[in-house]
Amino acid sequence: MLNIKELLEEIKASPYEEVEISVPHTGKIEFCNLKAGDKVSGPIGEWKEKPGTVLAKLTRERNTKNIYAPEKGEIVSIRQDLEGQFVEAGEVLIKIRHFLSKEEVIHLILKKALFLFNSPEKAKYYFTPEIDTKIKGSGERSVKVRDGLELFIVSRMKRETPLNYAGPEGLIYAVYFHNGDNVDAGQPLIGVCPADQLKHIQEVVNRVQSEWEERD
Repeated sequence: MLNIKELLEEIKASPYEEVEISVPHTGKIEFCNLKAGDKVSGPIGEWKEKPGTVLAKLTRERNTKNIYAPEKGEIVSIRQDLEGQFVEAGEVLIKIRHFLSKEEVIHLILKKALFLFNSPEKAKYYFTPEIDTKIKGSGERSVKVRDGLELFIVSRMKRETPLNYAGPEGLIYAVYFHNGDNVDAGQPLIGVCPADQLKHIQEVVNRVQSEWEERD
């Protein structure tokens, strides 16, 4: 069994992730007067519709596009030597240290603690009507799953096929998609928690909610 408390202590010891900002396509790069140590903002708004800090401008064939910060954080390094240079797609320009929020820490812990049932192929996924009704009425944790249970409908190329759950018995603790979402192959659809571990995992989640200190 995963030692969740030990995992939490590891995250506390290194409470951030480093995000690499690379060039989406070839072009001439121009940085926006930023340096290591500067704070940047990520996208905001209900749908993340307002972009983050402009990090650089990329110009190709007189067409200039902004490169935005995908997360809030602090610039760790910046390739000033590339200023004014023509760069290839995939070249790393900037590294940002992003300090994890409560929600991100909980998400990280749950992805390691729960059994993840992944999508077998890229397609649109739906819960079966019976399961969908139960989730909407009583929440996902009201749904008990077992190996072989018909749980999803897979829609691909105008064809719909059932998808049975394969894994240990337990309760759906987390749902990682919305009905009708296009989900890539190998991405998690649900996270399942064995009934005897539910109290333990909820205690850890509550602990993060009460103890985790957000960083600017």
